[in-house]
Amino acid sequence: MTITQLHYVLAVAENKNFTLAAEKCFVTQPTLSMQIQKLEEELDVQIFDRGKKPIQLTEVGQKIVNQAKSIVSESDRIKDIVDQEKGFIGGEFRIGIIPTIMPTLLPMFISNFINKYPKVHLIVEERTTEEIIKMLKNGQLDAAIAATPLEEESIKEVVLYYEPFVAYVPENNAAYQKKDFEVEDLEINLSSILLLQDGHCFTNNVLNICKTSVMPQDSQFRIQSGSFETMVKLADEGLGMTLLPYLNTIDMSDKAKSKLRHFKDPRPSREVSLIYSRKELKLHIIDALRSTIAGVVKGAITFQNVDITSPLHKKN
Repeated sequence: MTITQLHYVLAVAENKNFTLAAEKCFVTQPTLSMQIQKLEEELDVQIFDRGKKPIQLTEVGQKIVNQAKSIVSESDRIKDIVDQEKGFIGGEFRIGIIPTIMPTLLPMFISNFINKYPKVHLIVEERTTEEIIKMLKNGQLDAAIAATPLEEESIKEVVLYYEPFVAYVPENNAAYQKKDFEVEDLEINLSSILLLQDGHCFTNNVLNICKTSVMPQDSQFRIQSGSFETMVKLADEGLGMTLLPYLNTIDMSDKAKSKLRHFKDPRPSREVSLIYSRKELKLHIIDALRSTIAGVVKGAITFQNVDITSPLHKKN
């Protein structure tokens, strides 16, 4: 039994197809199939049920895959230990970012990071918070950027910044006349607030601010969208107001910015953190990533003279 064979088994289990798994492992399909067959012969069990489409794990195969994940993950840590001891910042590093953060934050730091650390092969994946937690625990991600706190005992959280919420209010909305918003204004207008589809942590943040867990049912329509841009366009059509994370507003046109309404202190906001498993060993890369993002945030983001790296304006 070899680590390479276990890598091949995990690839097939994930892709449910020998050809796709071979492509992901950068080997020919016959090579991958032969190595898995050798492993099955050595163990005297069948790991995959090849008669089903897509390919399925057998009952014992599932147990083998669960153990293989731990073995492969632990074997990868040996190189991580050596790299960290030598101070080498390089190698493959997988990071997940939630959809409401990725479009705004990633372009701000990615160029700086890859230019400063050219030996790091950064693989960025857009994932939901639920997917990220699962992948961190399974060793499929090295780190992630998400809204916190998550209250996961096995995951370490390092706060990057606190991002204020900003209201986007069209001219035909009664609340447009207000120049500064308070949380009470959200509670009063809750039925007219356009939010992302259920399940987005940003939506949960807003509902939490309004001290409720569900949207009122008296609105004329419900929409399931994961796009802030869609919410803004619907607001402009007179269908309500919406809330945006501050970073989504900095590149808006002057006309659009005239519809933004900031909150009085303490400003409601979300905590954005770099998160990783407490067992993670690529701490040298994580620290490089943290310092790069912190530098960009401090140097490029201003919010009405408020330092958003400080929690002083954050409303829990």
